[in-house]
Amino acid sequence: MPGVRDISADAFIVAYSSHLKRSGKLEVPTWVDMVKTGSYKELAPYDPDWYYVRAAAIARHIYLRKDVGIGALTKLHGGRNRRGNRPSHHAPCSSSVQRRICQSLEKIGVLEQTDNGGRRISQDGQRDLDRIATAVVEAAREEEEEEVEEEEEEEE
Repeated sequence: MPGVRDISADAFIVAYSSHLKRSGKLEVPTWVDMVKTGSYKELAPYDPDWYYVRAAAIARHIYLRKDVGIGALTKLHGGRNRRGNRPSHHAPCSSSVQRRICQSLEKIGVLEQTDNGGRRISQDGQRDLDRIATAVVEAAREEEEEEVEEEEEEEE
């Protein structure tokens, strides 16, 4: 049975974020449409569903690594801080955003806190992510089979 490790990050994150949005369980704060994701950013994200995408990326990251804290997530989702005519440096993203996403994922039962203050994936969350990964692999297989059938029809 394929898992989260067996598929590309992009395909999984797109599928899981659409699942989170469809389910409607993930609690989205009211400030999502106007907040910047880091102090080095100039504008808020253009994508209106960026909160679901970030939640899916965080869930995948914590699935792959057993015990992750907020600081590690801020480094992961950070970016280039452009400092004018001085050289650019890496800057962490907003820890408040990461913490709120982790809290939202904890409320729906995907994550749980560890003894040392980090987060890890719960059993229900692991089952949910594995199910989504299996669905992505099956959808890719079906698309491949359809393409092969179309090529065979064109050759005849």
